[in-house]
Amino acid sequence: MNTALDEWFAAEILPHEGALTRYLKRVCSNQSDVADIRQDVYIRIYESAGRARPNLPKAFMFATARNLMADRARRGRIVSIDYTQDLDSLNVLVDDISPERRLSSRQELRVLSEALDGLSDNCRSVIWLRRVEGLSQREAAQRLGMQEGTLESHLCRGLRTLAEAVFRSECVDEPRSGARGSESGTEHG
Repeated sequence: MNTALDEWFAAEILPHEGALTRYLKRVCSNQSDVADIRQDVYIRIYESAGRARPNLPKAFMFATARNLMADRARRGRIVSIDYTQDLDSLNVLVDDISPERRLSSRQELRVLSEALDGLSDNCRSVIWLRRVEGLSQREAAQRLGMQEGTLESHLCRGLRTLAEAVFRSECVDEPRSGARGSESGTEHG
């Protein structure tokens, strides 16, 4: 470890932890993420300060927090693989599911599976650990032996690829019905 960097971090950044925490609680939509986000801010600051110390550490800390929140918001809009939102639909008997819905679900699963298979090993591993096993960014990075920034890049790239594959398959399935729907909408309106 770099003792001078550690001392700088302890003297210039950590005294503002309370202010940072209050700021994150004010701007973060999910309060349970505040500690993780604060830790991510610290990691970014520490790594950046290892290259060059900022002139205004407190301002740099808040700018880093804002940028991290903006990054998270952008990633959140890309795609969220979260099947827990539809738990009520899972509480049905298999016999109650229509053949069309079974076929559609199998097709969606096939598309997703093929897209996962097409990802690089790193992207696939990162997505599996973060989205399926539910590990934090730090835990996943430690398990895979990579920097958190690298892990984040693999996650974004992988999720973007999966989203494109899923949306591409939906677009292929819907042109005829979508065209009819828009024609009928114009006839009535």
